[in-house]
Amino acid sequence: MTNKIVVLGFPRIGEKRELKTALENYWKGNIPLNELESVASELRLKHWIFQRNAGIETVAVNDFSFYDNTLDLMIALGAEPERFRDITNATQRYFTMARGDDTHIAMEMTKWFNTNYHYIVPELGMNFIFGTVCANKILGEYREAKANGFIGAIQLIGPITFLGLSKCSDDVALALFDKLLEQYSNLLDEMVALDENIEIVMHEPFLSTGADAGQLSLVKIAYKRLGTLSQNLSVATYFEHSCEATAVLVHTPIKGLILDFVHGVKNSESLELLGKSDKHVTVGIVDGRNVWKNNLEQSLKTLEHIETYIPKERLSIGTSCSLLHVPYTLKHEENLEVNVQELLAFAQEKLGELSLLGKAFFAHEKIAFPSHPKSTVDEVVQSRLNTLSPNDFKRSHPYAVRQMSACDAFDLPPLPTTTIGSFPQTAEVRALRQEFKKGLISKEIYDEAMKNRIASCVAFQESIDLDVLVHGEFERNDMVEYFGEQLSGFAFSQNGWVQSYGSRCVKPPLLYGDVSRPRAMTVEWSTYAQSLTDRPMKGMLTGPVTILNWSFVRDDQPRSLTATQIALAIRDEVDDLQRAGIKMIQVDEAAFKEGYPLRRENRAEYEKWALNSFLLSTAVADKDTQIHTHMCYSEFTDIIKTIEAMDADVISIETSRSGNRLLRIFKESGYTQEVGPGVYDIHSPRIPSVEEMKNQIHALLEVLPASQLWINPDCGLKTRGWSETEAALKNMVEATKVVRVTL
Repeated sequence: MTNKIVVLGFPRIGEKRELKTALENYWKGNIPLNELESVASELRLKHWIFQRNAGIETVAVNDFSFYDNTLDLMIALGAEPERFRDITNATQRYFTMARGDDTHIAMEMTKWFNTNYHYIVPELGMNFIFGTVCANKILGEYREAKANGFIGAIQLIGPITFLGLSKCSDDVALALFDKLLEQYSNLLDEMVALDENIEIVMHEPFLSTGADAGQLSLVKIAYKRLGTLSQNLSVATYFEHSCEATAVLVHTPIKGLILDFVHGVKNSESLELLGKSDKHVTVGIVDGRNVWKNNLEQSLKTLEHIETYIPKERLSIGTSCSLLHVPYTLKHEENLEVNVQELLAFAQEKLGELSLLGKAFFAHEKIAFPSHPKSTVDEVVQSRLNTLSPNDFKRSHPYAVRQMSACDAFDLPPLPTTTIGSFPQTAEVRALRQEFKKGLISKEIYDEAMKNRIASCVAFQESIDLDVLVHGEFERNDMVEYFGEQLSGFAFSQNGWVQSYGSRCVKPPLLYGDVSRPRAMTVEWSTYAQSLTDRPMKGMLTGPVTILNWSFVRDDQPRSLTATQIALAIRDEVDDLQRAGIKMIQVDEAAFKEGYPLRRENRAEYEKWALNSFLLSTAVADKDTQIHTHMCYSEFTDIIKTIEAMDADVISIETSRSGNRLLRIFKESGYTQEVGPGVYDIHSPRIPSVEEMKNQIHALLEVLPASQLWINPDCGLKTRGWSETEAALKNMVEATKVVRVTL
């Protein structure tokens, strides 16, 4: 029987972040592995029940992971890097690949396409040797679903996407393709041996990036083979249209295609071709990566239009992608204003939307869909947008003049040392924020407690002789949420957590209306910190593009317009900081790259408005105000000219897991401004030695001169413990001093 409603995955972190708690307790040694596995089993069962209650006959299986699905697939394919194969315990090896240990550097992480989810990047080389295929996890969860009365559809990242997202050259990918396809074939053989009718969904979002002729030939080879191994194999693409791949896949023996009609509207151009084929088509019609209610009436019209090309018996409806990217449920949200809550649908509610659409479309039930709610508009904000001029997007002095001014103002040594901004967020600090938010302590008590922590942080930084200090950001729950809470147009859920990686969760702001800044947001904390020291103190801000990309953004106007509104608010904060005496200001754009459209033809437009948003934020800075920025997880080869155009005085980047590869791009492009390549990985608890960091700094100096380099960790330190932070930073400063002597 054909499934009429399809879901490509469900949030796995848990309704109350049960998986996060269990993982962290396991890593600390507080619970045994079987207790962690028990929590996971309970979560999977709950998620399958939700799906069945929504009318989903075949539930998503293998969408669950203890850390990351790509990492799981490496294990299944026998594609673990050689450098971890000395670890004999499978569970220990799995988490060491993700997190590292005293003798193993963790594998590189980067963003899953243009989402805020991180995946572990496979490491492949020309002479890579695959190990034995291991389907234990996949088949175990399938059996578990069956034992609980569910039919499972196995969700699996496909071979084109696995290769496309791996850390290898095109030549290596091509050389390994046949071997990889053999591993997939062996994996499918094990699944089909368990159940010849087993449903398998190959996730191929890489095909939505615009596959070229060579990649399309691999698609044809892969699915001509894999489609013959399973009679119930479908291919899912999402985040964009995949018309080129669709034209190939319809001529392979796969059962069907699952296409995103929310973010890939151009998939409609393939409807005639799909109608003439024999393929089953699942229409991704409910947005799996944003939190706004579906316009059910409009969705039904879309489905009825599609039905004019493809008969209803060959159609299903589903989510545009996995629901991993949205929060769990709205049912615990007690503090959201009614006008905001009526705009929203989280994962459970999206299952309900699918159920309603299914009844209306397939069962022809007469359903009175609710009217689609609208966002709010601020006339003052709209008026300010209309008065912007070209001069508002350009610094008043060129970099060379600003650099001379900075040298005079700050008098820093070669290879100045600093951090990216945040310091460890202890349980005590988090408790203080919660007590203040709940009204359990007064503002005076809260402010005094935070100032004490800032003072301690400043004193520590001075004690290890850091050159440029930060205040530690103890008052900030999150680098985006903190600002959103002080800006108009934003709302915040109580439990809208979304998994970022492993046990790490974020609670993105809900950007539902026009944005403005009612009052200064950071000046009080930064000026207090500066009053404690004669050393430069960086003011720490989050940039407009990152605030946008790490929020759930209203979908009733162009993202570019929303970004401009945020930029004006940050611009006001930059100006207030410099007028209060803070002359180093870091405007972080950690998520600048991840907002890039998947398709190359759409990137120039994004670059233009994203760049203008950053420039609008920072162009107000005076000649003697040094603007820093920070970027995470970014491949810079194709955007280095855009980075140059950002005109920041100093950019810090995340490079410790990738060596000098990223830094060389700056040299090759002739980049003239200053760069702070991360010298150690803050996503791992390991503490690099002085010798290790000294060697890392020498390696940096092989690429860029000391006059152009800053020394800093990869990223902020909020997720690390104090003991490891103190030890690592001491080693970093000591290593820098040793290298300075040799200059």
